[in-house]
Amino acid sequence: MAEKASDDNITTRSSNFACGVVEGFYGRPWTTEQRKDLFQKLKKWGMDSYVYAPKDDYKHRAYWRELYTVEEAEHLTGLITAAKESGITFYYALSPGLDITYSSAKEVSAIKRKLDQVSQFGCSAFALLFDDIEPEMSSADKEVFQSFAHAQVSVSNEVYQHLNQPRFMVCPTEYCAARAVPNVSSSEYLNTLGSKLLPEIDIMWTGPKVVSRIMTLESIEEITEVMRRPPVLWDNLHANDYDQKRVFLGPYSWRSPQLIAKLRGVMTNPNCEYGANFVGIHTLAQWSRCNVDGKRDLSLNDSVSADIKLETETEDGGTGEDIPSNLTPNMYHPRRALHNAVNDWLLEFSRPKQAWGPIMKPQPVIPVPIPVPILPSINTCMSLTTTTTTASSSSPIPQTVSSSSSHSYPALSTGVDGLPSNPPNTTQLEALAEVCSTVPNATENLPITPITAPVMNSLASESKIVALPPMATPLPLPLTVSLSSVPSGPIALPLPLPMSGTSTCEPMDCNPTPNGSPAHLAKTAASSTEDIPMAENGSGNSVAALGNGSSSAMQIDSTDFCSSNMVVEPSLEGESGRAEEVDGSGSKGLNQVAEKQSMTYEDVALLCDLFYLPFEHGSGGTQILHDFNWLKTHAHVVCRNHPINGCSPDVSEEGMKNPEVQEWYDRAKKLDDMTKAVNQLFTKLTNCPNRELLHEIYPYIWDFRWFSKGWKETFMSGEHEPWVFRGGLIADLQRLLPVDSGTDLFVYKIPEVPSNKMYDIRPANILTDQHHIRSICQSIYTSTCDLDPMPDLNADRFLGCLVDTEQLVCMVIEDEIEVVGYTLATLNAKQFYSRMKTDFIPSMQTKYPIQEGQYNLSSVQQERIGWFHSYDLEVPEQILSSHPGFINCGILPSVQDPSALKRLVVCTLAAMRANGCFGVHTALLSSDQISLELYGRLGFVDLNPGNSGSHTILGRSF
Repeated sequence: MAEKASDDNITTRSSNFACGVVEGFYGRPWTTEQRKDLFQKLKKWGMDSYVYAPKDDYKHRAYWRELYTVEEAEHLTGLITAAKESGITFYYALSPGLDITYSSAKEVSAIKRKLDQVSQFGCSAFALLFDDIEPEMSSADKEVFQSFAHAQVSVSNEVYQHLNQPRFMVCPTEYCAARAVPNVSSSEYLNTLGSKLLPEIDIMWTGPKVVSRIMTLESIEEITEVMRRPPVLWDNLHANDYDQKRVFLGPYSWRSPQLIAKLRGVMTNPNCEYGANFVGIHTLAQWSRCNVDGKRDLSLNDSVSADIKLETETEDGGTGEDIPSNLTPNMYHPRRALHNAVNDWLLEFSRPKQAWGPIMKPQPVIPVPIPVPILPSINTCMSLTTTTTTASSSSPIPQTVSSSSSHSYPALSTGVDGLPSNPPNTTQLEALAEVCSTVPNATENLPITPITAPVMNSLASESKIVALPPMATPLPLPLTVSLSSVPSGPIALPLPLPMSGTSTCEPMDCNPTPNGSPAHLAKTAASSTEDIPMAENGSGNSVAALGNGSSSAMQIDSTDFCSSNMVVEPSLEGESGRAEEVDGSGSKGLNQVAEKQSMTYEDVALLCDLFYLPFEHGSGGTQILHDFNWLKTHAHVVCRNHPINGCSPDVSEEGMKNPEVQEWYDRAKKLDDMTKAVNQLFTKLTNCPNRELLHEIYPYIWDFRWFSKGWKETFMSGEHEPWVFRGGLIADLQRLLPVDSGTDLFVYKIPEVPSNKMYDIRPANILTDQHHIRSICQSIYTSTCDLDPMPDLNADRFLGCLVDTEQLVCMVIEDEIEVVGYTLATLNAKQFYSRMKTDFIPSMQTKYPIQEGQYNLSSVQQERIGWFHSYDLEVPEQILSSHPGFINCGILPSVQDPSALKRLVVCTLAAMRANGCFGVHTALLSSDQISLELYGRLGFVDLNPGNSGSHTILGRSF
């Protein structure tokens, strides 16, 4: 591994090149404390700029006309002062584009008044942002301006001159090549901007796409010629607000340092989670100081380029780990930069810091049969709902694409000539379509009327974000939602109505219609505010209605912003190496921190590999994918020689000596070692002293406690924006499981208090595990009698003859102490029902005769005995044909993790599908609410609706 380069040996960046961070994403803004911490890091790393542009900070965009209060002014002044003390240029950005009337002198005066106020706070650099808005002028503007671009130019130039020509930037509406109409060179909008905007004003640009995989010299030269000035790159390589299942911890990549001479600056718009941006910002700082003159060091061997290199895959599917030994200090290599950043980031994990609030993570919502209104949500950018399907799925699986920050994009590597060193292979995507989701044509989607969600105030507290109630809109069919700290009562919200006959918005478009902005909504009286915990986004469910009557969206687990059970985790200073997690009652949590379990370089490097970049996994993540896929593909080699398939012991033993079989086991051991490393990382992270950092990263690594065709093709093609393939490495691993229609089973609620408790799932051994299974069943359906005269009754009643059924798929889940859950499934339900009627039920009638008064039985026990004597279940033939499998599952009531049983069921369904079964059902008494609720949470639906019989038949396909 290359040694960390000394800062003294790295060329200093040109003073004409600005480099820093733009806080420009959607969702919960950073806190004042976090921004001040950022300024210190930027100073330390040699960066010089920060742009304040949080999309959902209410006086930046939604309420851009409103001046700051005295309290807000103090916080903003403190930020500007802190930036100056660190030598950071603080750009205050305003986004008036949602509802501004460009021709109105009053509107322009409102911008001037707002920026004048901020100027009085000490700010000397400004920006106007016109991104993510509908590119149409109002009727009043059309009478004054020749075009949309002329309107924006007029306002920008006037405001710039009013402020005495400070440092000034503008973000255009066509901010990337993909949005230029019809293209960059022929765009009337961009050409007007370039020719009419005062030359001292910088223009921001995201590259070829919103989230650009690669940035070539040619593309930058093209936009420079059109805009008549070098652009300031608004880089979304590390932005993650468009997919809240992903976080990007990889190094700044796919951008040649030769670009530095072609740009006026680079501003990275990173992850929403502040603590997750250490590597991204740190490596950008290293990149910005390298190869300043844009020329290669000709004294070096020609095989090593000054360009950034993408580590190409090795034959075994991994990526190159070695850093070229002959790199000079002024040459940039992502792996060396990552190594340096990880070494520095490691210190942050041991820095004692407290966190406030429960962990909440947006989750996909399971489709419902009727349109559901959008509830208040922290993320205001959900403007498009798409439906995705898989090749073998019979029904569409809705998936919401939430809008991302103003700009975002990933990258490819460039060669010396600026061309991609790994050109996209679009033909590979054909294979990918077999397993991965595809985005349908625009005509298949119906746009949703945007509504206003709760906006936030990041200038009201040092360490918290304050949420303001949403606005009310006088639309039909209002939905009443009450926010706990709003004393004025319920707030009416609009029902999102599909608008047929219109084209859909792209995923990144947020509130594209001016009439959807707060200026055109009636304001709701609310004098109180709500605190959003630092840990994650706020609460509230967000569901967008689909035109077909189903729904899909990102759901934020319902927890009040200021709930009575709010979790407060103190820092670990003075705790002698032990941390306490305290709830509202002051009780201690489950986790105890051991000093010996501190994070290591290898742990942090693995964390970065698992959550790398939008278009590539790190070498560790790629290796896990490759090995898992190899084991799955070659499993038949082991299966055909296994005793479970009828081989005699001697044949089985001989088969295990087969080199192919031995290789499979060797690779399985290697994968097991990698999963143990991930588990160790999870445990150490959960116990780290920096609780704020833990709360921001925990939901992602917690989700990773899981292990398609197409993962390689996805990341080696630059034809798509990264939200087309959602979920990152976790989703790629899930796609390897043969459960196409089990997406909802991968939706887990994140624990409110970080916990490192883990479970193992394994095939059951009926001989040794049967008593555990029967005991769990007994615990689920408890008896009211202290001394139960019939201890086997519950297991006999609810397990039936499954344990002895042929073609049985049985799995158990266990913690470090005992088995806590089970699934019993048979591939042939017909055979199961036949045996129930002919053998099992008669034997149970003999075992449990109806003899009143013989035992002191409860009414529940009497009902269960009576079931044996009145058994009349008849499952329709059509159900047996479409859902030929039968399943029974259960888990101890003491298991609090809602994902445990889901994970177990996913493994069972995958095993059933691998054996040719694509549908499973279960038959429950209509009065058995416990079981009905259990299977309902697992996504089972009524297969025989309207049936008035004693049994309800639930099922699901996979």
